Amino acid sequence: MKPTIYDVAKKAGVSIATVSKVINNTGRISEKTKNKVLKVIGSLNYQQNVIATALTGKHTYTIGLLIPDLSNLFFAELARSIEDRGNELGYNLVICSTDYNPEKEAKYIELLKRKNVDGFILASGFENTYEVEKLIEEKYPVAIVARDVPAFNVNAVCIDDFQGGYDAASCLIELGHKKIAIIARDVWSNRERIRGFRKALEDHGGIEEYEFAQFALESSVQAGKTISLEYLSSSDPPTAIFACNDLLAIGAIEAIREKNLRVPDDVSVIGFDNTVIATIIDPQLTTMAQPIQHMGREVMDLIVAEIKGEKQYKSRIVLDTKRIVRESTAQIKRKQNANKKS
Repeated sequence: MKPTIYDVAKKAGVSIATVSKVINNTGRISEKTKNKVLKVIGSLNYQQNVIATALTGKHTYTIGLLIPDLSNLFFAELARSIEDRGNELGYNLVICSTDYNPEKEAKYIELLKRKNVDGFILASGFENTYEVEKLIEEKYPVAIVARDVPAFNVNAVCIDDFQGGYDAASCLIELGHKKIAIIARDVWSNRERIRGFRKALEDHGGIEEYEFAQFALESSVQAGKTISLEYLSSSDPPTAIFACNDLLAIGAIEAIREKNLRVPDDVSVIGFDNTVIATIIDPQLTTMAQPIQHMGREVMDLIVAEIKGEKQYKSRIVLDTKRIVRESTAQIKRKQNANKKS
């Protein structure tokens, strides 16, 4: 039989009310008593019945996290960061992968409500604004991560996507590139990165974007490869490719190799996110780093503070990206010099 709260109270030599206060971190309990109860809870491997707790109107210490695509390393690393911080604060996560599908988003939100989660964290790519509005109306604590949504009065932790795109373009322009292609998935964060990218082209002497940005149907290596092959098959191909995430950038590198070209001597590639794959690929990927660990910790801190009623206002935290220069980008002069020698 599973141990009950009565077993904990009996072994610890305290009342059931005292055990409840320790579990829920309420009331005034001495550190000595608290530590004794926690030790007994550990020795008995006692776990609260969260559904029964929810029915009494108390916290379940569970938060729903909706992620658009767990196969994308950025979201996988972000989810891990949020989960790690949640564990430190005594909260569990229920993680749902929505595939950028508004119907799935609505379905998972309803499921999480039935599980009596204390709040919701919605990651970039969440497009069902109607469901967000409903959550706010129903007074659920809501936090958004990796996306800025000024229209909603919710806690948010994001990066400056516009500036990130601007800096990515600047990196390639400084290396002498004037024919730069873009690969992206058509989501809000990428649209902002492209907007920043194009502004940088304007500000650096009117350099024109190579054709139009190609939107991928998914954020995958194969999608990046397919679109890059289209670019590289042109009679006047680009000398550089900006991919709005690292997976698409890896696909671009594969396409360049398939065309018997070299990275970065023939074509430079810059990605976005700085996930672990950026250092595994050969050549290692130049990319715009998102502070993934920082974002995860910040958003969990915000949602827990709201759940506990510790903050009466909403916070919007905007973090900076950082250019990480590795081996996949180079001065275009290298290519020109090589041609002269030949």
